[in-house]
Amino acid sequence: MSNDPGSSFTRRDFLKASSTAALASAVASPFILGSRARGAASPGDTLKVGLVGCGGRGTGAAAQALGADANVQLVAMGDVFPNAIQNSLSALKTQVKEEKLKVTPDTMFSGLDAYRKVIDSGVDVVLLASPPGFRPVHFEYAVNAGKHIFTEKPMATDAVGVRSIMKSVEIAKQKNIAVVAGFCWRYDYARRAFYEQVHQGTLGDVRAIYATYLTSPVKPMPPADKRPAGMGDIEWQVRNWYNFVYLSGDGLVEQAIHSIDKIAWTMHDTPPLKCTAVGGRAAPSEGGNIYDHIEVNYEWQNGVRAFMAQRQIGGACYGENNDYVMGSKGYGYINSRGIYITGENRWRYEGPKNDMYQTEHDEFFASIRNGKPINNGDRMALSTLMGIMGRMAAYTGAEVTWDMMLNSQERLVPEQIALDMAFQPPPRAIPGKTRFV
Repeated sequence: MSNDPGSSFTRRDFLKASSTAALASAVASPFILGSRARGAASPGDTLKVGLVGCGGRGTGAAAQALGADANVQLVAMGDVFPNAIQNSLSALKTQVKEEKLKVTPDTMFSGLDAYRKVIDSGVDVVLLASPPGFRPVHFEYAVNAGKHIFTEKPMATDAVGVRSIMKSVEIAKQKNIAVVAGFCWRYDYARRAFYEQVHQGTLGDVRAIYATYLTSPVKPMPPADKRPAGMGDIEWQVRNWYNFVYLSGDGLVEQAIHSIDKIAWTMHDTPPLKCTAVGGRAAPSEGGNIYDHIEVNYEWQNGVRAFMAQRQIGGACYGENNDYVMGSKGYGYINSRGIYITGENRWRYEGPKNDMYQTEHDEFFASIRNGKPINNGDRMALSTLMGIMGRMAAYTGAEVTWDMMLNSQERLVPEQIALDMAFQPPPRAIPGKTRFV
């Protein structure tokens, strides 16, 4: 068995399938770009940063961005809810130098359209950290505005959203825009070294991959009687976004997507041919429509299989977040005992440790300064679509192919949305009854 993933539907085909029209349009139409989007930013240029989504991850990303470059300032912040902005800014004041925080009351924007106001406020760089259901729209707007972008994972919650991301990525390439994704393990020195060993054949031919993401819930759904009187459906759902598929993508897509990204990394970022999955809801929940466990079996054209085990249930459940790669010459492990390979070619990572969250921003800003912008767009879209593929296989009970995903018409996020509007997402999926769209 060859170690080349060798799928008849290659990574190049994946990109070509959805981006040809967008690329043609991008080439045909001249862009009016700011100097920083066209080329390098000199060390004397102040890079102005805007934050969209002021939760814990957004606050962390802002702190890391401000620590990545000597001449960078946070000048605008936006969130659906005003108190989130204040809480984030208060936290940042304890983490970064005061002179790097140039946010004023006039550059704090709230509401569902806050992302537009941040992006239009004169920033050079935007950090996108809102719930992933909003990501395609936010990303498209930032790309069209010519901003360099750090975007948290995942990229979307449905295939329609991923295809939007793919089109925007092609335009970002034409505009020479830096795009760094929050798939942070790609910036971890130890894992970079491990996957380099895998790719150069230390394990021989890859036979199978097993990844685990067995944890407790991120944000359990509160009971219905905790909902304030008069609060609209959308506001209640956004405040509890993790529990709704259209906003989070489910735990497989929002959390375990890191492990799926590492599976894709093992396979040279080539998409799987197909997958099946099982899953459901074991722990009672009065609201929301996500599963609390999904296990996916991915298969590539050359017969390699990857198994993704995801569970988010509290209590006395066993916890694990490991990666296992099985090859013809040995076994690779990422676990609590370290990062190492056994078999014919023994290897263990003994190099320097780094803060991967900081490294991704360090490399992001360095690429803006040197005029050679990083663009993670292709692989971030692929990994996200792999996650959605697994979720749809679990929800429907069907075997789902990559071609089906590229053509899926499922649109989960309402095209028009307001905090006070009435909106009831679909009920929790039932395999065998829920249909693939």
